[in-house]
Amino acid sequence: MTVTIRPAAAGDEAALAAVAAATFPLACPPHTTEEAKASFIGAVLSEARFAEYLADDGRRLLIAEDGDGSAVGYTMVNLGEPADEDVRGALRLRPTAELSKCYVLPGHHGEGVASGLMAESLDAAVAAGAEGMWLGVNQENARAQRFYGKHGFERVGTKRFLVGDRYEDDFVMERAL
Repeated sequence: MTVTIRPAAAGDEAALAAVAAATFPLACPPHTTEEAKASFIGAVLSEARFAEYLADDGRRLLIAEDGDGSAVGYTMVNLGEPADEDVRGALRLRPTAELSKCYVLPGHHGEGVASGLMAESLDAAVAAGAEGMWLGVNQENARAQRFYGKHGFERVGTKRFLVGDRYEDDFVMERAL
């Protein structure tokens, strides 16, 4: 299957939100309630929020599309110093960028889409002047941890991540660029 990865742009909000709504729940631990997932999607992954992200000069969004132009995955890179104190304390490399989102629709797992998105995201961070990239991944998401490890990320700390009204425990992973 041919997949094209390109910078997301105005007009991609609906496609990004649809992929986000389909994939975010897959990364949640089993105890996460449907209500918490829906609340997070509505607050953070809506079309309106993607419009804000696309207009933000401190973010880089990439979209992966299959041969017929349908979105099958996306990433979001946040440039600059993290707001979270635990993350700031754990990171070793500055300036930094966060790989905030990296999701691919389940029907496209194993096709190299995520690796392509990762490579383009790393390139976007380098082009913006970052020396390192970090991410947070749920401590129960072993599959994602293996993927990130395969791409050079290693655990450097922990942080908490709010989904609904419950904090989840994440590993902070970082790699040099």
